[in-house]
This record gives sequence, structure tokens and C-alpha cells, in this order.
Amino acid sequence: MKFEDYRIAESIKKALSELKFKKPTDIQFKAITPILNGEDVLAIAQTGTGKTAAFVIPAIEMVLQEKKRHADAHIRCLTLVPTRELAVQISKVFEEIGKYSKLKVACLHGGVEQEKQIQSLTAGADVLVTTPGRMFDLIHQGFADISKLKMLILDEADLMLDLGFYKDVTDTLKHIPKKRQTLFFSATIDKKIKKLAYSVVKNAIRIQISPKNPVAKNIDHAVVFVEMDDKRFFLENILKEYENKKFVVFVRTKVRAERVVKAMERVELKSVFLHGGIEQKERFKILEAFRNGEERVLVTTDVAARGIDIPDVEYVINYDLPDNPENYVHRVGRTGRGRNRGQALSFCSDTEVLLLEAIEEYTGEEILQYEVKPEDYDQIIFGSEDSSNDWKRLMKQFETDEWLDK
Repeated sequence: MKFEDYRIAESIKKALSELKFKKPTDIQFKAITPILNGEDVLAIAQTGTGKTAAFVIPAIEMVLQEKKRHADAHIRCLTLVPTRELAVQISKVFEEIGKYSKLKVACLHGGVEQEKQIQSLTAGADVLVTTPGRMFDLIHQGFADISKLKMLILDEADLMLDLGFYKDVTDTLKHIPKKRQTLFFSATIDKKIKKLAYSVVKNAIRIQISPKNPVAKNIDHAVVFVEMDDKRFFLENILKEYENKKFVVFVRTKVRAERVVKAMERVELKSVFLHGGIEQKERFKILEAFRNGEERVLVTTDVAARGIDIPDVEYVINYDLPDNPENYVHRVGRTGRGRNRGQALSFCSDTEVLLLEAIEEYTGEEILQYEVKPEDYDQIIFGSEDSSNDWKRLMKQFETDEWLDK
């Protein structure tokens, strides 16, 4: 089946054609038709499967049909998401797919001035994509009216629970009609997720796209054992080896992110860091610069591990292994998006072996190990242009001289 075969508006099909959307992914194929039929949907799908378009396409069709029946302007579709970055990203997907449909999209999130967001609401939004906090602020101020809603979408529901948004979701239900269509999307399913899901959906069609190994099949991922202090040399080596590729480099802490960027600066490799301590406007600028190719190396904490869709990321580097094995899947899922192939490489030190074992237990498979010969390992370190590495050269020379003296 192709997108042109769906019973959706020609304006949507035109936009999809320009975006090179030809055939639906598995989650899109299984979700779009039930949603078009007005069913509630509970979908469990891993990152990178195309689930955003799975709800955006039928949501836009629903809005267009509602606008034919009712001329008055109301928010007809509410998409609730856990993070600011995800709100911006999903609103852009609505705008791209709905650009020939005269769709009005409002995006609300904290961390920025609310004046422009209020203007987008007062202009008459059809679709509202929002984080819970800012939405409630504007509801209480009288700017956001979701009382005539036809469709509620919860995306990345598992992360919403992790971030403590359960009450916000249940409070949202008090402001919207009981008679509505609800779409519930999550990467994982457990008791907490089921409790939330069944409190919002009714007789839902359940869709689960979850292979035994949750890492997408079009991602080649491997691990290499590297001493903690040597990781910067291995990163330098791979960034110079693939100097035209786009990289996302994951680290454990804000401090680590900034230190890695400085280490790359010492060897004349440009990169930018992203973490939760950066002001929201600046975070958006950094992501946009990386998205449009102005920057090719993004060093980040797990703030960019979930939901952020950046095209053409060829490589993910786990500079530090994540403490939570589930985050490994989300991290490597930043590459290999849709039908593209991706590469992911993890640096594992002696102190991270238990984390690696936890990841392998979670994915159900051993991760391919790259064996680095001692002479190749030394060449990577001593081939570095980092002058702070001189002490290692001296130690190696001392060991060599000592051996020759014997």
C-alpha cells in the first residue's frame, strides 16, 4: 500500500509526495487506517519507526473534515508531549504535512516568552502541540480553550511518567470532552503505562511494534573497550576518519559534555554541546544549527536521546554508557531513522562493564565487540594532536628504552 491509496485529502498527499513519503512504515501501516476510522489507538513502538507521521497524517485529515462541518475556529487536536524539543519537532511535522491544507498549528512550551505563543492561539489554532506546564498556564489565563477537542494524542507517554507528568495528564482530561478520539503512543509498556493508557483510551486498537531486540534492525551497533582517559583520543580518531559525517556523541553529565567539546577544540575539531543547563532559546538554536548542517558534531547528555528527529545522523557515539539500559536504545535510535541505515559505537571502560551487561540483558543480544590490537590502540593515542597527551608518549618511550636496556 502507498500513501496515495489512503482516503486522505489531496493536499496531504501532495505534501507527503514532496517529503518523499511513498510507502508507510510498519507502525504507519497498522495505525493510520484505524485512526482514520475514528478508533482509539494504543501503540507501542520503538524510536525511529515513523510513529509521529502515523498520528499526524490522520489527525490532519480529521481536522480538515471538522473544518468542513464547522466554520467556527477551535482547537480540534491536542498533542501532549513531555519535552520542549519534542513539542517543537512535532509541530514542525504538522506544519510540513499540513502546509497545503491551510492548517494552523500552535506550539506551547516553557523556557521562552509566552507572547508569541498567545498570538498563535488567538489567531485560531486547529492543532495544539504542547508540554503540560505551559498549556495549563495559558488555560488558566484564558488563552487556551480545549473544551471542543476532537482528538487527544499522548506521545512518548513513558517519558511523561518518568518526568512525573501523570497528574498533568489526568488533569487534562478534566478540560476536554469525554466524547473524543484518543491516541496513545509509547516506546515501552509496563504496569504504570497500562494504568495511564486505560484511563484515557476506550476499547482501543492495540498495536505493538517491538521486535525481540528493541534496537532498530537498520542500526549497526558495536562496542569497543577503551580506558576512560583514552576516550577523547578514540573520538578524535573517528571524527577525523569520517570528517564529512554527522555525529551525535552522548555523555553522562553536563560537565562531561563541555569537557569533551574542549578536548576536541584542542585538536582543531569543532563541536557543540547540549544539556539541560543551557537556556531554552539557545538549545533550540544549537539543535537547529545541527539539523541544517551548520554543525556536524553534537555532544549531548540524554536530553537529546528521546524523540528528537534530526535527519542524516550517520553516527551515534556513546562516549559514556548510559546508567539506564533503555536509554541505550533511545540514544542509538538517533541514527538509522526511517529506512536509512545508521552506525552506533560505544566506548566501554573497565568501570562500565556492568552497564554494558545490563544493556545486553535488556536488548536480549550480545553487542558486537570491536577488537583493537595493542599496536592499533597505541597508534590511536599517539597519533593524537592533543599536546596534553605528551606524558603518555614519554611513558611509552620509557617502557621501550627500559626493554632495550635489558
